[in-house]
Amino acid sequence: MTDKTQYDAMFSGVIGQDYELLNLICPLATQMSRLVGEAAAGYSVKTTGNLNVVELGGGTGITSLSLLTASDKFNILSIDNEPVMQEQAKKHLHKWVVEGNLAFCGDDALTALKNIATDSVDIVASAYTLHNFLDTYREQVIQEIFRVLKPGGQFINGDRYGLDDISKHTRIIQQEVAGYFKVLTRINKLEVLEHWIVHLFGDESENHVMRESVALTQLRNAGFSDINLSHRLEVNALVTATKPGL
Repeated sequence: MTDKTQYDAMFSGVIGQDYELLNLICPLATQMSRLVGEAAAGYSVKTTGNLNVVELGGGTGITSLSLLTASDKFNILSIDNEPVMQEQAKKHLHKWVVEGNLAFCGDDALTALKNIATDSVDIVASAYTLHNFLDTYREQVIQEIFRVLKPGGQFINGDRYGLDDISKHTRIIQQEVAGYFKVLTRINKLEVLEHWIVHLFGDESENHVMRESVALTQLRNAGFSDINLSHRLEVNALVTATKPGL
């Protein structure tokens, strides 16, 4: 496993303030990005040759960088329909674009996936993207992920998987909000605090929240096997699922 101190130093050097602020506000999010990269690297050692990787919700490039530094086998298509964030990623990760290991798509996740050929992708990876989707949209995205993966391909997602114990889940969210106030008022980032609180209300709304049991059932219903939820950290977890081989 990557040493977290070295990881933070490397990512701060490439991503700069974007990484440092996220790591300050929500260190578990940056940890999940690291775990997505490590899981993808674990998959890559079982294969030979280059691997086609689709990343959903590339944002400013934090998870993209985790994937790019995890293995030199990856050819990554990073999908994000937020142009401001994607432009930052292009700037941060220009080295890998020039080397031909990274390309970008500005479509929304579902549109982009529908334009990808069936059985053509080795890994679909994501961090902190699927929980933002409406539940009906998310279900369609999961179905498309299954379609585009090659037999034996893997879906890797580090994300907010809500606890089935709603009372416990609520207590954790309350602690999370208190942490936002503590950190962001101390550094006088009240506009960032407002953004995070408003966003959290969306995350926790009934048609957005990605409850663990529902999410894993959704993967099974799409056809995935070897579904595993691990590294549970409060409301965050790493989920891997495999498209059965021929």
